[in-house]
Amino acid sequence: MRAIWTGAIGFGLVNIPIKIFSAIQTSQLDLDMLDRKDLSNIRFKRVNDKSGKEVPWDNIVKGYFLKDKYVVLEEADFEDALPEKNKMINLQTFVKEKDIDSIYFDTPYYLEPQKGGEKAYSLLYKSLEKTGHVGLSTFVMRTTENLAIVRPRDGMLLLNKLRFEEEIRDTGDLNLPNSRISKGEMDMAVKLIKQNSSDFDISGYRNEYSKELLKIIKKKAQGKRATIRKINVDKENTKASELLAKLKASLG
Repeated sequence: MRAIWTGAIGFGLVNIPIKIFSAIQTSQLDLDMLDRKDLSNIRFKRVNDKSGKEVPWDNIVKGYFLKDKYVVLEEADFEDALPEKNKMINLQTFVKEKDIDSIYFDTPYYLEPQKGGEKAYSLLYKSLEKTGHVGLSTFVMRTTENLAIVRPRDGMLLLNKLRFEEEIRDTGDLNLPNSRISKGEMDMAVKLIKQNSSDFDISGYRNEYSKELLKIIKKKAQGKRATIRKINVDKENTKASELLAKLKASLG
């Protein structure tokens, strides 16, 4: 794996030099866009809106539209905005992970200590594990400020980006029900949940769609058509009057 960020974790007055690695990889198939006529690749070009000519990467800058004109930003401007957060994940406070609503969780990253930071890294890991807390911080990566927690997991420190509160959309426009539920319906629903409850085991789940799609691709490459699995799916919406009967049938 290749590090995507290097810096340090601030733990009180202790600085722990670390590297950040992406913890996830896609399980989707890498599909290209093609021209149906001759299967040529479709490519996107960075074109100047006025001249219509392609612009090389070296000539591309970032700008913010302010008062009828663009203000161009250089790399130094991004660093000057929050210089202390460009290379430091300062754990400002510690909270219980269970107190963080899952809607805020975003991308996970692995943290690895750099040379000389191994003992301090281990101390932070073990102290977080013992107290049941996670460290909360903000830091800058790729010119973007991120909210994140640092938590212990399987002998290592894991960084989880969190969404800021303003990034969560308001639910005021949703038409949410407040239907009256009978005791019988509630009892049946609870029984159905308990009957199908088990310990969480992520290893039992795979990206089946990509696997089946790859089978179809391989068959088509041989000039064949894949056998389509026929599954009867009940697509009819359950009426309120049928709710109890459907729950009983589910338990049966």
